[in-house]
Amino acid sequence: MAIADMIGLFCRTAHAPSHTRARRWGYTILGAWLAGIGDDGRAAGRGPAERNDHEEPRVRRSIALLFATTLAGCAHYSTLPLATTAPLAPTVAALDGPAPSMPLTVEQVVTLALANNPDLRAARLKRGVAAGQATQAAVLANPSLSGAFLPLLSGAGAVPAWNLGLAQDIKSLVTYRARRRAATASTRQIAADLVWQEWQIAGQARQIATDIIIGTRGRPTYVAAFDLLADRNGKLERALATRTVTLVTVAPDRLALQAARTSLNTFDQTLLSQRHQLNALLGLTPEAVVPLVAAPDLPSFDPAAIRAALSTLPDRRPDLLALRLGYTAADEQLRVAILSQFPDLILGGSVSSDSSRVINGGPSVQVGIPVFDRNQGNVAIARATRAQLHADYAARLATATGTVGALLREYEQLAAQLAIARRDLPAARTAAARAQAAFGASNIDERGYVDLVSDRFAKEEEIMTLELALFDRQVAIQTLVGDGLPTIDGSAEQSGTDR
Repeated sequence: MAIADMIGLFCRTAHAPSHTRARRWGYTILGAWLAGIGDDGRAAGRGPAERNDHEEPRVRRSIALLFATTLAGCAHYSTLPLATTAPLAPTVAALDGPAPSMPLTVEQVVTLALANNPDLRAARLKRGVAAGQATQAAVLANPSLSGAFLPLLSGAGAVPAWNLGLAQDIKSLVTYRARRRAATASTRQIAADLVWQEWQIAGQARQIATDIIIGTRGRPTYVAAFDLLADRNGKLERALATRTVTLVTVAPDRLALQAARTSLNTFDQTLLSQRHQLNALLGLTPEAVVPLVAAPDLPSFDPAAIRAALSTLPDRRPDLLALRLGYTAADEQLRVAILSQFPDLILGGSVSSDSSRVINGGPSVQVGIPVFDRNQGNVAIARATRAQLHADYAARLATATGTVGALLREYEQLAAQLAIARRDLPAARTAAARAQAAFGASNIDERGYVDLVSDRFAKEEEIMTLELALFDRQVAIQTLVGDGLPTIDGSAEQSGTDR
């Protein structure tokens, strides 16, 4: 093979961005070619003495082959272009995962969110970073090879001098096990953090979907209240134009109509904002339509069972497990810092030959004397980090238990208030129905009719608000305790501390 052809093949394979195997073959072929330079047409014509005189080229070719083979096992760079367009799906059908039935239930929304949320997709890649760090922590320090070739420049010597040495850092072996345990705990911490983030995304998906379902179901009440007041206000405005009523009579109805319009507009704005939040959570464009069922299908809710299981919450909450694993990693880092006080120690051996062919060899030792730097700064940092994580865990544990207990109490209060409102609703509806019949028979004035019907609407809006608040508390509690959500094996935290 010609030199130009060989160089061209090597360059094409070395710069191929997506064919690692091809690049490795290129390096190997290059080494083989280097090893074979000068062999063709020369070896056959040499005698025994001539072959011995050409041992040096063989050594060079062997070194070239070894170098090329080593390159073949190295990692290589490849480009990873950034996205030029937003990775948002235009419709629900375009999302990843099994095709859901329409309309979507709350749990189907949760499943789609866990599979398509952009933040979760990015967070899951952190596991690769942690795995790489754990792999690096498990790698032993490389030995170092040193050598020198010293040609004879002047003097009585007969041959060039040379020396060769091999050494190994022993201090890295002292901290090896502690570093591995710290990296393992950090890897499991990231896994627990990811599960906790999945809980948060699932809780948001449940809450937003439930809010949209309840809001869509309750919107006709706001519209009916506004239409009723708009109709009465229109009549009063016409009467005011003919001067059969005074402005003082019309003013309260104007205020009531404006309040109803403001309530309806605010309600619609909130509903649209919630739909946009749900689309962002699912990785959809803002214009995409997410059809939802008419009633939320949340997991069964038992406040008494949740309160009874609060004592086991630290063993089930991913954020608490992540903090414990982080504390374990910090504890191991403190061990690493303390063990690093061990003096720098390098053991090895060397062999040398001087210009008179005298060969010497033997072991070598290099010891660092800890006079000034005894790693005291890193030990102090590691101790402070561990103490901070210890306090962080205690604070998070108190917050987790206290928050769930407070939400349970709020849930009970809202449930009692909702029961009272539902108890009063039949009476308000009956009064509104009688007022409508009386107004149709001209047995009641319009003011009284509007007041009684408006009272029914107000009661229905109150019930809807209480239901929404009750569902929000339920979703928050179930998110904090992990009802129906992905779990993490608590034994992972224990195995991360094995000595």
